[in-house]
Amino acid sequence: MALLQSATMDDQYSPRDPKASAQIQASFFFEGLPTQAAERATAHVVTRHHPPNQIILLENDWGSSVYFILGGWVKIRTHNLDGKEVTLNILGPGEVFGEMAPLDEVPRSTDVITLTPTAIGSLPSQDFVTLLSTEPLAGIRLAKLMAKRLRQVNRRLRLRESDSTSRVADILLFLAEGQGKVSRKGVEIPNLPHRELSSLSGLARETVTRVLGKLEKKRLILRDKDRDVLCIMDPDALEGLLD
Repeated sequence: MALLQSATMDDQYSPRDPKASAQIQASFFFEGLPTQAAERATAHVVTRHHPPNQIILLENDWGSSVYFILGGWVKIRTHNLDGKEVTLNILGPGEVFGEMAPLDEVPRSTDVITLTPTAIGSLPSQDFVTLLSTEPLAGIRLAKLMAKRLRQVNRRLRLRESDSTSRVADILLFLAEGQGKVSRKGVEIPNLPHRELSSLSGLARETVTRVLGKLEKKRLILRDKDRDVLCIMDPDALEGLLD
């Protein structure tokens, strides 16, 4: 198993990266914002490139930046009272994290760890807070993001007592909602390691593997190991498995 590494100042980075600024401005969060406001908010973006299994943020760190994923995947995790790791979310390109700590001026509440080689653009917290205080639409975008994540968490909590098939199906649909890409065969999502799906669903890894095998035999999903994606071939049928 690969060891987790902490991010250091030696990681590759590109200060004031115009390409990264443009990529962030094209994300959902900035959609519809005035061009000048978006350019001011992203004027001091710094890009960093991280290897897999690297800790980007630690719980209880103080927040000096807000982060946008330019490429790759990260997981948001915490630990329960027994010390067991719990994955709260998987985020991919175009998504934001670390946005809450600068607003309520408290330490981070979760860890953030890369799952793949990942490029991240960081905005100074003050630039982010200034954007929210001067552009009402930015505040609306943030509220919608928080509402979406709360809705997802509520749905997963509601399914905690459901059978294993329902819980695995829900995780796949959860990933499709966040990062799904429509293809000729269906909706493609990242083919995450089974241990990550296990942590997201609260099921044993062996159970997740067994359920995925059943879904594949029923032609509800198709795993493409060469491209490292999982295709949900019939999202409606998968939704129908939720009890």
